[in-house]
Amino acid sequence: MPAAAAPPTPAETLDETTTLLCHLLPASLSINSFPGRWQVLRSKLATLKSLLSELSYSTHWSENQLLITLLPNLLSTLHRIQTLCDRCTDSTYTAGKLLMQSDLDMAAGWLSKQLHDLDLLLRSGVLRQSNAIVLSQPAPGSAKEDLSLFVRDLFTRLQIGGVEFKRKAFESLIQLLVEDEKAATLVAKEGNIGYLINLFDVNTHREQSVSAISILACASDQSRKTVFEEGGLGPLLRIVESGSLPLKEKASMAVEAITADPDNAWAISAYGGVPILLDVCRCGSLTAQSHAIGAIRNVASVEDIRASLGEEAAVPVIVGLLVSGSAAAKEKAANCISILASSGEYFRAMIIQEKGLQKLLQLLHQSSNPDTIEHILRAIHSLSSSDSVCRLLSTSSIFITQISGIIKQGNFTLQQISVSILANLSINDANKRAIAGCMGSLVKLLEFAKPAGLQDSAMKSLVSLLTIKPNRKEFVKDEKNMMRLVQMLDPTNESVPKKYPVAIVHALMTGGSNETLRQPSQKYIQPDMEGIEINKISLTPAKKKELGFGLTTVSC
Repeated sequence: MPAAAAPPTPAETLDETTTLLCHLLPASLSINSFPGRWQVLRSKLATLKSLLSELSYSTHWSENQLLITLLPNLLSTLHRIQTLCDRCTDSTYTAGKLLMQSDLDMAAGWLSKQLHDLDLLLRSGVLRQSNAIVLSQPAPGSAKEDLSLFVRDLFTRLQIGGVEFKRKAFESLIQLLVEDEKAATLVAKEGNIGYLINLFDVNTHREQSVSAISILACASDQSRKTVFEEGGLGPLLRIVESGSLPLKEKASMAVEAITADPDNAWAISAYGGVPILLDVCRCGSLTAQSHAIGAIRNVASVEDIRASLGEEAAVPVIVGLLVSGSAAAKEKAANCISILASSGEYFRAMIIQEKGLQKLLQLLHQSSNPDTIEHILRAIHSLSSSDSVCRLLSTSSIFITQISGIIKQGNFTLQQISVSILANLSINDANKRAIAGCMGSLVKLLEFAKPAGLQDSAMKSLVSLLTIKPNRKEFVKDEKNMMRLVQMLDPTNESVPKKYPVAIVHALMTGGSNETLRQPSQKYIQPDMEGIEINKISLTPAKKKELGFGLTTVSC
């Protein structure tokens, strides 16, 4: 049995293609039938001739694996056009006119696709480089030129390669994005991101394309912007709505990342994303829930989207995540509630109605994450503008003790919010005694002029605690408290307005006993207080009323 003939080499196929093309171009000029369709074909054949000439001058074109398929396909199309040319010049050919029109249109379509692929391959620049260079995965930190060439080759394979070419190209692309965090920006610049998004509709490549887009959306500002500008948000939301569980998680992660940019937030409403995201919050996996509530949190500050959240009954869903979600979902839900609660009475009433305050207090008791605690406290602060909430908080010994601990040991932001809450509460004497330990921290906070309102809140809270005698005694026994008070009263100290330390001194002297302050004042105040006479300190009746003092004259 004779051995099978070896397949032609790429060079032989190119020679045969060029020879046939040189025959077809002049032959098509003599065709009189279907002139419009043949004019289109001649234009495409002329373009092909130019591209093949450019190909022949590319130094490493014969090494490229994509041409092993592309060149034979081109040759097959030219043979088909040659057959059509012969039939159109054969006066004895009697097949139907409509059939010939259809055949010419199909040939033009095939040729257009192959011209596009060849042009893409040439423009990528990979044909001017050895396969040994192009196909090797650049290590992190490689030269930008090498990385750019590699990315262009990957996208060329994705766009014009077969199933196996695409699969391997996707594997290399995802590996590159995972291993080199800086690669995403270059991929967004050099690659065809819109093509990746279009592959969401192709079953065989959906998982890999969603994975790649998810990584790009999360990797950098530039790559996220490119994904959005290429129309990625709508297709991602469709995956969130109807994709498999792993794809829902990846797509929801990408949606959260895209909506983190305020300029993109409006598009969630345009694509009908609010009900889709809420549905994931109701019944999605813990991972998907976390990203979905994160996306809702990102867009909750947009007025139109808040209206949509109200219409879609979002508050019960968000409040539910405070107790049923993962730690990340709970934090984002608390953040979202704080945004909604600060937006107006409408959402505050809905949150209170859905027992949101109780769930926030429960989460506050359970959480040790400073970010989560901050969001909870901001939400509670907004809700406390309601009289019913303020009364409930004022009688909650557990909550009062918690914010006292935060004032003593929390970071500055948590201290600030906690003091703002405490200043508005009307707490009983037992609770005032229980949280006396935070008075030193309140004195320290009086020294901070920013943020606005902090000194007022700290003064009001401290004055409230000093309305009971045990706290006044404890305050003056603390040398640090008294030293700070003296420093604030010093006429040369202009960093703290005198109304704050004066109010504290007044509170210490209130109660009918001069002994509370007499001994400490001998030790601290008298030697240093040139220009200030404590027994002449006075407050206006309006200020006394604001601070809760009686209007009786007080002296040392």
